[in-house]
Amino acid sequence: MWANRYLAFWAALVLTAILLALAASHQLGWGWGLIPLALTAVGLHDLLQKRHAVLRNYPIIGHFRFMFEAIRPELRQYFFEDEMDGRPFSRKKRSIVYQRAKAEVDSRPFGTELDMQQAGHEWIGHSLSPTKIASHDFRVIVGADRAQPYSMSVFNVSAMSFGSLSANAIRALNQGAKKGNFAHDTGEGSVSEYHREFGGDLVWQIASGYFGCRNADGSFNDEKFTAQAQSPQIKMIEVKLSQGAKPGHGGVLPAAKITPEIAATRGIPMGVDCISPAVHSSFSTPIGLLEFIEKLRGLSGGKPVGIKLCVGHPWEFFGIAKAMLKTDIVPDFITVDGSEGGTGAAPLEFVDHVGMPLQEGLVMVHNTLVGIGLRDKVKIGASGKIITAFDVARTLALGADWCNSARGFMFALGCIQSQSCHTDRCPTGVATQNADRARALVVPDKAERVFRFHQSTLHALQELVQAAGLPHTSALRPHHIVRRINDHEIQLMSNVLKYLQPNDLLDGNYRYRVYEKFWPIARAESFHPEF
Repeated sequence: MWANRYLAFWAALVLTAILLALAASHQLGWGWGLIPLALTAVGLHDLLQKRHAVLRNYPIIGHFRFMFEAIRPELRQYFFEDEMDGRPFSRKKRSIVYQRAKAEVDSRPFGTELDMQQAGHEWIGHSLSPTKIASHDFRVIVGADRAQPYSMSVFNVSAMSFGSLSANAIRALNQGAKKGNFAHDTGEGSVSEYHREFGGDLVWQIASGYFGCRNADGSFNDEKFTAQAQSPQIKMIEVKLSQGAKPGHGGVLPAAKITPEIAATRGIPMGVDCISPAVHSSFSTPIGLLEFIEKLRGLSGGKPVGIKLCVGHPWEFFGIAKAMLKTDIVPDFITVDGSEGGTGAAPLEFVDHVGMPLQEGLVMVHNTLVGIGLRDKVKIGASGKIITAFDVARTLALGADWCNSARGFMFALGCIQSQSCHTDRCPTGVATQNADRARALVVPDKAERVFRFHQSTLHALQELVQAAGLPHTSALRPHHIVRRINDHEIQLMSNVLKYLQPNDLLDGNYRYRVYEKFWPIARAESFHPEF
């Protein structure tokens, strides 16, 4: 594959040498060698420049990508009419990330290209008395009652593991997070040396494989966890129950893909498939989960500990809520992952048809905590195709305290969504363990882009919140977001979605069918309902 990527460059180089040799022997004129010589010079420039990973990996031929990108606005009406639906992610949102990451102007002339009469279109209501907010550094305190609370940005890097991403991608994300003072979720692959290199804030994700804190048989190891969790760089601990890409599905990292660095980071042997079980071995009930959270909180020295899940059966999350009431143990945060999210490979059926979408999962988690009187004690994060400032504002309005983005920050790194992550042939060096491909991603340049994307998105969020006449993102509510229902009807999201009032579930005011049917049968002692 290396030869294929560099074929145009080598061809130009060889042709230049041949033609110049013929010219030197007076068999051809010197002019014959000018074109291949120019191509060779272009190829050398591509290999040495540090701005474009595609050109570093594909000298000469990589320019075709930028040529097509340059003319796309003019050709859009002919070739890209389905760009909002025909691709796995909107070209428009990807373009916004690129522009903000590169510090390019992202303003658009001639109004919107969206069909504002289309059902489902949403917008934020503006005020005739806008506010003026001093800073776009919006933050929320997680674990306020703990020994080591954390001041969390409202926009952070979502979970992506070293192993899924290259070492240079992890470096760039963490350096950008350090510069912008926002959090970088490690993903379940644990904390690598590349996460530590620049000292950016980390959320250490603990999944069923207990990577970085496991015994040889895959069970949890208290001592290894304690040694790592007490690092000042690790700000929070996240127990992953499921993820949006493939909830309820374990994973396998084939032995052939396990490098010595990955093995050392995860605490696994070389030459053996790395298994991520579908379930945890440390607990099997809602009460057991909360006791595990309390244990991690103590071992970490009082850092905030929470859970991440894509909501599945309602009674299972209701069981966790009932366990909170029964044990008086509450997670410091819950990260809700939407089934539409996920950057990792997964079976098609899981991608399309397993798990709750973010909106429904977020509202259910928020409602349940409100209904049991614990919403003020538990912060909620949200992830699932969140890219733009409006995505963030909308998600915060529906019930989240902060948002995480995986795909957005991958785009900031230079990902062109070639969908070759699972092949180890990523053209931009983002999602590969191939050292030659990964070298194309120049860390200082991409770290700056990560920082700029974060800052530009928060600045845009600041402008939205000011336009809505609000003092802070925490003031966003469902009634600030409007949705078109059909050609001649719009509704506030507070009317479209169903919200409980404080202590409703404690008082038996179920209000809605899902609580009326499933709350009574949920159990703190088991994830299985009591039919």
